[in-house]
Amino acid sequence: MFSFRKRSEDNKIKETFKYDPETQYAVIKSSICTGEKVAGFKNKSDGHFTEVMLIRSIEEEQRFKEIYGLDSIKTEY
Repeated sequence: MFSFRKRSEDNKIKETFKYDPETQYAVIKSSICTGEKVAGFKNKSDGHFTEVMLIRSIEEEQRFKEIYGLDSIKTEY
């Protein structure tokens, strides 16, 4: 998946993975078996999930929120 990146690369992430709040919402998918967490966007109409980054710590979750200007993220299991 993605390794830890420097702040200067945050714009590359944002450019690569476009977020449209009209058609998508931010979500963290968490495995109930392994606890692995992946942040991304889910399409409101068809439910398609696009993975953006692996979340290994609370700091990486905060970074994901900062990159996309999010206040909160829904977690799905």
